[in-house]
Formats: sequence, C-alpha cells, structure tokens
Amino acid sequence: MNRQQRIASRHNLTVARLNDTARALDKAIIRAGVPQADREPFIDWTVSLLWQQYKDQRMNQRLIIENEIRNLGIRFPNGTVKKEYTTCFKLPFDKISDVSLEGAGDLGLDFDCTAAGECSLSGRPLKAGDFTLVLRYHTVEGEPASELKIPLAFNPDPRELWVNKPTSRDIIFYKEDSETAYLKVEAGEDGSPKKDIVAASQRGRSHAQEGRPRDDHFSLFHCDDSDWYVIAVADGAGSAKFSRRGSQVACERVIDHCRSLLADNMAFETAIREFEADRTDAGKRTALTRHVIDIVYQGAIKAHEAVKKAAEANESAVLKDFATTLMFAICKRYDFGWFIASFWVGDGAMCLFDANNKTAKLLGTPDEGEFSGQTRFLTMPEIFRDPDVVAKRLRMAIVPDFTALFLMTDGVSDPMFETDRNLNDYSRWEEFYNRLRQGFPDDEIGGVDLSDDNEAAKDQLLGWLDFWSPGNHDDRTIAILY
Repeated sequence: MNRQQRIASRHNLTVARLNDTARALDKAIIRAGVPQADREPFIDWTVSLLWQQYKDQRMNQRLIIENEIRNLGIRFPNGTVKKEYTTCFKLPFDKISDVSLEGAGDLGLDFDCTAAGECSLSGRPLKAGDFTLVLRYHTVEGEPASELKIPLAFNPDPRELWVNKPTSRDIIFYKEDSETAYLKVEAGEDGSPKKDIVAASQRGRSHAQEGRPRDDHFSLFHCDDSDWYVIAVADGAGSAKFSRRGSQVACERVIDHCRSLLADNMAFETAIREFEADRTDAGKRTALTRHVIDIVYQGAIKAHEAVKKAAEANESAVLKDFATTLMFAICKRYDFGWFIASFWVGDGAMCLFDANNKTAKLLGTPDEGEFSGQTRFLTMPEIFRDPDVVAKRLRMAIVPDFTALFLMTDGVSDPMFETDRNLNDYSRWEEFYNRLRQGFPDDEIGGVDLSDDNEAAKDQLLGWLDFWSPGNHDDRTIAILY
C-alpha cells in the first residue's frame, strides 16, 4: 500500500466513525424526546457546553501541574564567571513534555534531562550579572506551553576586577613588569643532555593595580668552560621605595662575584673531589668549607656592599629604601654527582627536589621577622654580625642527581605551600611539581614542559605565574635548574 492509499484509508475510517457517531447521536436525541425543530439548536448548545467544560477541565489540569512544578522550589545557586558550574533538579516527566530552558545557551551553559526527569544545568558561565532563565514545558495536549521563570546570578571573575596599569618608564630605576630567561646548556661530549635553567618574574596584581613597579629580580649564569651554574633570586621589600633596584644589584653582584671565583679555580675543584673521596675527614670538610665561604658567603657580603653603595649614590635615600631578600646557589655536576652550595636570607623557598627518590631538601630556613608577615633582608647589617651566620645561612651538599632545583620568592611559595612547615613536607613539593607541569585547567592556565631544549618553557612559566590565589597578589619569581 502506497502513501496515497494509506491516507485514503485513514480518511475513509474517519468518515465512517463520524457517521457512526452521528447515527448514535440521532438515536439518543429521539429517545430523549427532543422535538425535530429543536434538535439542531440543542446539539449546538450541548456541543458548546461540553467544549467549554472540556477546556475548563484541561486548563485546570494544566494549572494543577504548573502549581506542582512551582512548588518544587527550583532554585539556581549563584556562580562565578569561568568557574565550573553545576546544579541539578528533578521534574515529573510523567506529567510534562517538551522541556527546555531558554537563555541557558547564551550564558555558556548546557541544559540536559534524562528520561526519568533528572535535569542538570552545567558549564562555565560566560557573563557576569543577574539573569532570568525560562523553564518551558507542555502539560495537557492542546494547552499552550507553560513557563517558570528562575533567577540566576553570576559573579564576575575576580581577576577581571584587577586593573593592570603599566609602570611608568619615567620613574627612577625603571624595571619591566615581567621578565623571562632560558639558558640552554649544550650536551656533553658523550652526547648526554645537561640541565637547563628557566626563570620568570611577574609583577604582582597588587602592584599592577596601582601602576607600581616589580620589586623581584633574578639572574642566571652558566660557564661553558667550567660547567658551573649560578642562580640568584631576590625579593625587594614592598615597603621600600627603591627595593626593585636593591634586588637587581644583589643578584647581579652575586653572579659577577661567583663567576670570577669559579673560573679556573682548581683548588676549589680539588677540595670538592677530596671531600667526596672521604666525607668523614674533618680536615677535608674544613678545607672545602673555606672555599665555599670565600665564594658563596663572600658573594652575599659583596651583594650587601653593592646595595649599600647604590643607596649611598642616591642622596635622597637610605639603605633601608633598597631592602631586599636574596637566595642563590652554585651547582656543578661531577662524575660522582652534583655539588651544590647556597646562601639564603629572607623568605621564599629554595629546594632540591628529587622525584625519583622522593626527597625534598630545603637549602636553608625562611626568615621570620619580628611581626607576622615580616622577614629579614640582605640590607640588614646585623645579618652578617650574627656569629652563627655561616651555619644558619650557608648550605652545601653532594647528591647523585635531582629532578629540579627551585628558587622562588614568597609570591610563589606562600600560595603554593601556605606555611613554612609545609616547605619541609615532600608530598607538598610533589604536589607543587605536578601543578607546575599540569597547570591550572580550571583557570585555563597551561603547565610548563620541563623537557630538554624547550625554550618555550620560559613563556609557559610566565603564563603559569598568573595562577589565581585569593589574597596572594605579590610579585612572583621562580628559577628552576632541571
């Protein structure tokens, strides 16, 4: 049977049913004794009355279902722009059909319902503000669609509330708002890769809000001839008006000092090898320590003196105006492993992280000031008057290998570790390392590919420093030897 035949068949069946109904109605009217003259108006009146009653009943059914939907108390909780949003509710799908939620798509949200009436609204909101979504559905066949208006509000992305004012280039000691560096160290003669250094520094949101300059600084060096690495990171005090210059001078002076003393220093190289050959020999330890003091500890003193001279060169400033922290390390790989020596004054963190052996060795202790939130600075003369300064601030170690050496200011360590106690917890360093590589997907911030010969790592690291942490908006600087 073709389509036309099927249509004709249905039409004939409908006509037959109508004829049967008409004959039954005529018989009912005759039995009721309705006169012939009144039969037509009686039928009109009856049909009109029944039609109205039918419509009233259908409308009442719709209203009953609408009240039931309204009494469900469906509410959409507030959300935040660009943050994952999900809310769920249940609808009586045995009573309603053709359900939709108008306005959801415009906000970047998806509305979905199962056959059992389990509904969800989810996604990442695109817009901030107050909105009204319309739940539209059908109840009784023939009745118009019903609607339920549901308010919804999304708070703006907190990051979008911050203003990023560029630093004026007219200020004294101008510094770029961000800086990156990548030092690729060529493979050895045997073709084995050597560790590279990547670093990035980003002005904090609190400074950007007011157009103030970045106070952090870093400096990197690798000597191709001797294979020594030198890495320095400094955090200028936010309350010191020229600390940006203090941090820069400290880092650069340390690099210059260490570079000059590490070049062709066979006595130091010999002391390292002799100590490694017999670490129980107190005399060999003392000889090596003297070299480390000459290079590393004296490097810190030279940095202090250089900052002091920078302050004296500015007639309107005092040393305190150039206040800065400082951490730095010298590193070299030998056939027996890595030798590392370091100095640290101030807060932040410097750690030798080994994912294979699950160790995290902190190369010093972060300083706490007299009051909460304070620290100690390289520019404080009493730092070097302390008779235990060498024991407190100087470190040296020999390790077979490591995953990464991290140097970071408190703009990174505070939000990542929260407390100084957590800096000694390997699991927190493992979590930090994973975050560094994976990034922050919820904030659409990518990770850092710490693989060999990846110059893009410097830009990845700078982007990573834009992570969001409520209440932590200081300058952020990190240098990584990996």
